[in-house]
Formats: sequence, C-alpha cells, structure tokens
Amino acid sequence: MKSIAELLKEKTEPFYDEAPSDKYGVAPEERNLELHLEYGFIPLDKPPGYSSFEVVSWVKRMLNVKRAGHSGTLDPSVSGLLPIAINSATKALSALLLGPKEYIAVMKLHENVPNEKVVEALNMFKGMIYQRPPVRSSVKRSIRIRKVYEIEILENDERFYLLRLLVESGTYIRKIIYDVGELLKVGATMVDLRRVRVSDYTESDGFVKLQDVWEATKAYKDSKDETKLRIVIKPIEIALKHLKPIIVKNSAIGSICNGAPLALPGISRADPSIEANEWVALYSVKGEIVAIGKTLVSFKEMETMQKGIVVNVDRVIMKQDTYPKIWKAHQ
Repeated sequence: MKSIAELLKEKTEPFYDEAPSDKYGVAPEERNLELHLEYGFIPLDKPPGYSSFEVVSWVKRMLNVKRAGHSGTLDPSVSGLLPIAINSATKALSALLLGPKEYIAVMKLHENVPNEKVVEALNMFKGMIYQRPPVRSSVKRSIRIRKVYEIEILENDERFYLLRLLVESGTYIRKIIYDVGELLKVGATMVDLRRVRVSDYTESDGFVKLQDVWEATKAYKDSKDETKLRIVIKPIEIALKHLKPIIVKNSAIGSICNGAPLALPGISRADPSIEANEWVALYSVKGEIVAIGKTLVSFKEMETMQKGIVVNVDRVIMKQDTYPKIWKAHQ
C-alpha cells in the first residue's frame, strides 16, 4: 500500500498526472488557522475518570468550535487514544472504525492457575469470536461476531497478567477477560485498560493530553501564537492513512462534493494494490481529503476500462464550495 505522499510524487499509468490548481484548494500543511480547525484532528489521550462525552465537550469549549466528535467510546475508567475531530473533519470519523484497535489490559484471575493453562485459554480467543456486549454498554445487547487478531502476555505476576490485544473495532476487552475466567473456571476481572492504537494511529505517533489543548488555546488567546495549536491539532488526513488513496482531478472534485460518484475520467493517480469492494480515500492533487468511498472495481480493472463508475462515494468531507462543479452529471 502506498501513502498519499508517495502517490503524489509519482505518475501511475494509464492515468493523467495532473498538477495542483493555483486557484482552488490548499495543501493540508499550508492551511490557515481557520481551515486547520475546519479539518482538525486531535489524537487525545483520555484520562481515566471521565466519560468520552465529557472530554469531547471540554475540547469543544476550549477551542470554541461549532462541532466536535469522537470515534470509539471509552468507558470512564479506561484511558488512552480517543480520536477527536473538529467541524468538517467529524465526517471522516466513521473511517476510523474500519481499522483495528490495540489495547493494553491488566487481568486479575480470582485463583492461581498454571501459566500454560492461561496461555492456552487466551489462545482460544484468537480469530473470530462471538460476543454479547456487557450489561452496562451503550449498545443493544445482541450477539455479535468480532475478530481478535492478536493476544499476548507481556508480563505476569501470580494472578495478575499484563496483556496486549489487537482486535476488530467494537470488541469488548472486559468481556474477553471475563470469558477467559469462565473458561478457566476461576473467574477473572479486568482491573485496568488503555487503548494505544486506533487504525494505523499509534502511541508512537504522539498523543495529546487535555492540558496540552488548554495550554495551546491559552497561548493563542494571550498572544495569537498558533504554534502550540498546530502541534496539538493535526490535519485529519493523518488519521486516514490506513485507507488506500486515489488522487482525483481538480475538475472532478466539485461534483464529488455535491454527491457524484467517482468515474474513471476523474482519476489522476491510484494505488496499484486497490481491489474491488474496498474502502478508499479520495484526495485532491494537493493532498486534501475529498471523500471516502468503496471501489466497484480493482486497479487492474481500471487500467483496462475506457469509462464507467469506479468508486461509490459514502462520505464527503471537503466543503462543497472548495472546488468548482464543472463535471457533467455522468462521465
């Protein structure tokens, strides 16, 4: 999979290698503060003791923005990555649910169990599992199927186990630990949980604390210094790097933003590994996120096509008036 930066540097045959527009759009790294906030993303390190709703409300109030939202609720007792988007960027949050999530958890067994039996029990929860959400969850308690990609023991001290879990979005770690205890017939409790990854954004990419947001807004109010604000608020594009990119022509962007699908003539460049029925991100030649959609054909099929629809757009992120609408209704 190619990154958006790599794709922008090369020409992908047989598509047209279009140059950025001088009149429309702004590269993410060149946005003024107003646009930076319009398409802003905060990888917030949520502290324990507060609900996700409370944290988002505080951020919204500190930044004085119209809209703010989060992807993937964390229980009040849980800490770690709570992705927060601002204004138009909130429309991209659903894309973060397409990738996996990683957690560090502390499991306490209610009785001593040989280590090899614990390992054996944990391994039984790798792969596809059935789950019913906990009683106190915010969703309907119907049985769901979720995938557990990885479980490993990082450390253990008698009945306490430090675990790392990489799971599909919507998986309840507390329920996995409870079920492990039931399988071992001794009972188990999750005593701590921290989320360290959402999709491709990890702790090594840098998390932002609530204190950082407050200090950044104060610095801007006191001296109009944007430096700290631009450090704590990232372009939303960095949160979408798990989606394969397609670069669309300037002439197609306006129509896409008004609800049109992406047709073959609108492609400037595309990731060669794209398959049919795959979620992709549509970008301008300047690297701005335009929309998120699902492919109807693979890259190899695109190479042989003369015309036709290649991506059905699911969510438009760019504001409608950013580029002019000059495409016809159908290409």
